[in-house]
Formats: sequence, structure tokens, C-alpha cells
Amino acid sequence: MTPPSSAPARSTPFDRKEVAAAPRSVILVGNPNVGKSVLFGALTGKYVTVSNYPGTTVEVTRGSAVLDGQPWHVMDTPGTNNLTPMSEDEQVTRDILMKERDYACLQVCDAKNLRRGLLLTAQLAEAGVPFVLALNMADEAKSRGFHVDAAPLAEALGVDVVPTVAVERKGLPQLVTALGRARRSRFAPRYDEAIEAALAELEPLMPSRGGLSRRALAVMALAGDASLGEHLAAELPEADLQRLEEIRRRLAARYPESLRFVVSRQRLAAVDRLHDAVVTRGARTVGSSFSRRLGGWSTHPLLGLPILLGVLFACYEFVGVFGAKTAVDFLENTVFYEHLVPWMDRLVRWAVPAKGLQEFLVGPPGVPFRDHGGFLVGRYGVFSMGLSYGMAIVLPIVTTFFIAFSVLEDSGYLPRLAVMVNKVFKRMGLNGKAVLPMVLGLGCDTMATMTARIMETRKERVIVTLLLALGVPCSAQLAVIFAMLAGVGPVAAAWFAGAVLAVLFLVGWLAAKVIPGRGSDFILELPPLRVPQAGNIAVKTLARIEWYLREALPLFVLGTLILWGLDRVHGLQVLERAAAPVVVGVLQLPKEAASAFILGFLRRDYAAAGLFMHYEPFMKAGTMTRAMEVEVVTALVTITLFIPCIANFFMILKERGWKTGVAIAGFILPFSVGVGALLNVLMRRFYL
Repeated sequence: MTPPSSAPARSTPFDRKEVAAAPRSVILVGNPNVGKSVLFGALTGKYVTVSNYPGTTVEVTRGSAVLDGQPWHVMDTPGTNNLTPMSEDEQVTRDILMKERDYACLQVCDAKNLRRGLLLTAQLAEAGVPFVLALNMADEAKSRGFHVDAAPLAEALGVDVVPTVAVERKGLPQLVTALGRARRSRFAPRYDEAIEAALAELEPLMPSRGGLSRRALAVMALAGDASLGEHLAAELPEADLQRLEEIRRRLAARYPESLRFVVSRQRLAAVDRLHDAVVTRGARTVGSSFSRRLGGWSTHPLLGLPILLGVLFACYEFVGVFGAKTAVDFLENTVFYEHLVPWMDRLVRWAVPAKGLQEFLVGPPGVPFRDHGGFLVGRYGVFSMGLSYGMAIVLPIVTTFFIAFSVLEDSGYLPRLAVMVNKVFKRMGLNGKAVLPMVLGLGCDTMATMTARIMETRKERVIVTLLLALGVPCSAQLAVIFAMLAGVGPVAAAWFAGAVLAVLFLVGWLAAKVIPGRGSDFILELPPLRVPQAGNIAVKTLARIEWYLREALPLFVLGTLILWGLDRVHGLQVLERAAAPVVVGVLQLPKEAASAFILGFLRRDYAAAGLFMHYEPFMKAGTMTRAMEVEVVTALVTITLFIPCIANFFMILKERGWKTGVAIAGFILPFSVGVGALLNVLMRRFYL
């Protein structure tokens, strides 16, 4: 199993991280939340989000590594509990193992929850996959009084077993060495006579090509794995498919439970025997006992509420007050409008002597930039509007939000938040897992739409996608919302929050009634509460900011260019007149708001930014009337519920299909206007 010796030699496995032509592959697999992503980063030097809750790695991440002097291709897969998949994430992992060739597998296991990891180990052994077992978080297992005897476990499995602490890079050199001699396991779960007889009939029918053994495919087929059907239909003749179904039906008639349950129960019995032979339990440390008590309090129906409120208050103070007010005010007014914009104006006038070109770029001299149409510095200037909103308003919110999100991830609190809100989401046809993409949607709805894969059924994935597109503002939009709500009273802000939350709950409840399909049980691994590590928080936050600067900021510039171009050819006036019957007549907003709604088709956050420009002078002067506050709340609610941005819309098409994507957009557009009109009527009746 050792890679060819023709590859260039290196002295140590971690000295250099360079992309090389790799003749061999190592595929990382494991249950959710066991540290695969940390090990991937250590092996390749390439960052992937390190999360403390299931479902972060929803796509396969690839990189290259030099291990023991040999080039390898490394793949990080979504967390999985079973090779007979129950969700899209698990199917992605199973399909990779089935379709890839000539690879070694690195199974990452949580040492303090070994039984769950060994269930996956048994399936890898059954599949004939060459692998190495990493007992990660060995330090936490020890602090809890667990002792895993790695030597007898390695002897029973017939593969290398390496204790590791990935975040501290302990055990990594031994792991790298073991990967070079990865081999198939001798551990073979045995089933009862009826199942073994059925497997003996099915194995010769299974296709021999692929990374999984015939026996593993036969077990999946017997268990009724619907996701395997397409693969088998492409490989087997119709007669063999009919015989397979006949054997499965005949076997199913022997048991009162489903074959999936029967197979899992008998496999678990074999795993339990192995687990009990290698794991002993001692005394917990004081720190571990306190962590467990605090973890229990955080999910308690009563004690968990003050903890939840404390977390939300801390996040609001850090993101909503420090990020959206203090940092935004400093960057926008002091940095940009007092220094950078005038500096850019002077620089262009000094560097460009031609008066015509000078006025094209920064406008006529002596005229305030908000009163002319300069290309760089002007009313819709690329620098004065595009970069100022992207860097001075949005970036502080993005940064503070991602820091707070990373702290919640690294501490282990996010899955506990899922437990706390499970009952609420259950009324919407979902479960507590839905809080994970919802919270991530406050950072980026496009990324959150991908993480909807952690929901186990299609119905749940469609509902989560709909709610993300409808009423979860991304960080870019949230930045402007916070800035505008800071200029209205707390009562008006409460109207906004109440309207959006009521719509989310109502639409979720109705969608659960209308959309066909079933829900799923709420099963979520709770990691231990930990003190967040500053290194993890910094790496994750910087990576997400880098994503924002690379993916989102250029769209601000593009939006500004489109807006500037429309302004130059008077296109905005034409579109505003076309939208006026809805914006002015139905929503009772000023006609200037029409351009903001038009920008909503490009980016919802940019639409909110357009509204901010209109009301900002009144907010700063303290001349906002209650009628203006009604307009602000109506506009913000409508734009929050508006059609998703282009990037998110294309992600919806990719994830859910074009029919579902078009249906979601077709529902959201008129619905958002209808909600805005109703809210306007109610606020004018009860607020003015």
C-alpha cells in the first residue's frame, strides 16, 4: 500500500505544503464533529472550516500533501454515521468511497465516543476499504476517565490505530507513517443465518467494479438503500435486479422490523463486544465534571433560557452595538468620508490634468460628491459608494459576526442552541438541526443553502431553503438593517423584528402542511463545552473575511457600476416610474425607494443600502418623524423578504433544482410586497 518510490523524498511530512502530482489518495471519513477538518488542514496546509457541530463540511474539500516524502491527494468528506445513507451528506461520502480508485481511508473517530465510531469502522471493514483509525480527542477522553487500549483494538481490527489530539498536532507523525501501510481490516461483523444466506445469494450479483466490496453493496441493497438503486440499475441486468428485490422481500417477511434496523442492531452487537474489550472507565477530572454540568444546564428547559439570553445579549452587544454602530461610524465617517474620499478627490485632480476627464472621474470642483455623478467619487461613485458601503458598513458587521459565530462553534454551544429551539422548529415541520443553517445564513445565505443538506429529508431541505431565501438576512444586508434600525425608535425596531419572525414561523408552518413528504427524528451529537481557542477563531474568521472580500465585495463594485450606468443614461428614472405604482401606491414609500427595490434584483443588501442613503441625512440630523419610521420599517421588512440575491438564487437552482428554485422565487416576490403593504396599514393604524 506504499506509494511509488519514484516520488521525490522529503525529510519531514509537514515541512512543506505544496501541490504535487499525487499517484495515491487518502480520503478522510468519520462521524460529524470528530476533527476531520482539523486533520485535513494539518496534512495539507489548506484551510477548511473547523466546526464544533455536525454539518459544516458539506462539500468535498481537496488538497495535496507530502507524507513521508511521497505526494498524496487528500479529500475531506462530509461527516457520516452510516454507509447506508440517511441524508445527502452521507450519500456524498458513500459515493466517494464507492467510485474512487486506489485510495487509503483515514477514519477519524472521537475517542470519548468510541462505540459510535466503531459502527462506521465495522462498515469500512465490511466494505474492504484499506484504512487507518485515528482516535482523536484522546485528551478529552482521558479527562473524562475513558481509557482506550489502542494495541488490542489494532490487533482485533488488523489495522493501525493511532491516538491523536488534532488541534495540538499530537500523533500526526505516527498517523502519516501509518497511512503509508493502510490495509484492509480483518474485522467482519456476522449476521444471523437468514441474513448470511441472503448475502450469499446476493454477493455474486453485485458489480465488482468500485471501491466497495460486493458484500458491502449486498448489505446496503438488503437494507433497502434507495440511493444505491441508480448505481445498480446501471450495472446489473433487469433479471438480476428482479432477483435482488425478490430476495430482499423474502428476507423482510421474516422480521417484524425493517431490514435496515435488523442489520444495524446485529452489527451494533458485534461492535459492543469489541468496544467493551478495549475501553475501561476511570474517574473524571474536575474540569470535565464542571464542563458536563454546564453542558447539561445549557440544554435544560428552564436553566438553559438565561444562558441562551446571555449568549444572545452578548452577540447583540458585540455585533449590533460595537460592530454596527461604533465600528461602522468610525470607518464610514472618520476613515472614508473625512479622509479617504477627499484624499481620492485630490489625488485624481492632481494626477489627471485634463479637466473633462477629471470631472468625469470626480465631478466638478467645489461640488459635494453626493450632488454629482462622478465615476470614482460621486453620488454613485465606485469609490465613494461601492467601496465605502462594502468596507465601512458591511465589513465591520461581517467581521464581528464571524468572530461571534466562530466562538459559538468552537465552544460547542451551537448544537445546544439546536436542542433549545427544537420544539419551535418542530412546529414548522423541521427540527433543531435547522438552526445551524439559519444561524449561518446570518453570515451568508448562499453558504447556508448548501448546509441545508444536513436535513435528512427532501421536505425539510426545501423548507429550510425557502426560509433562508425569504426571511434570513445575510451579514451584508444585516449591516445596513442594523444601521437603519439604530436611527428609529426601539418600538419601530420591534415591529420589524416581530413582522419578520411572524412571517418565518407562519410560512414554515404552512409549508410543513403543504409540501409533501415526511420529517425526521432529531438526533444530534452534543460535543463537550470547551474554552474557544484563539487560534481556531482567528483562522476561521480570517478565512471567512477573505471569502467576503473575494466573493462579495466585487459584487458591491459591480452593483455600483450598474447603478452609475443607469444613472448616466437616466435608466433609473425609467425603472422608478415603472415601479412607482407598487412602491408608492401599494407600499406608500417615497418614489426614491423605487431604485432601491430595483437594486434588490441584483443584491438584497444593496437595495437596503440604497434605502439607507435616502434616510441617512434625516437620521443624522435627528429629524426622523414617526411617518418616516413607518416607511423605514415597511421598506426593511419588504426588502428582507424580497427575492434572494443572484448568488443565492443560483445556489437554490443547483441544490434544489430549477422547478423548486423558480417556484420559491415566484412565491417570494408577490408575497414580500403583500406583507409590506399589510404591515404599512397596521403601523399607520396602531403606531402613528
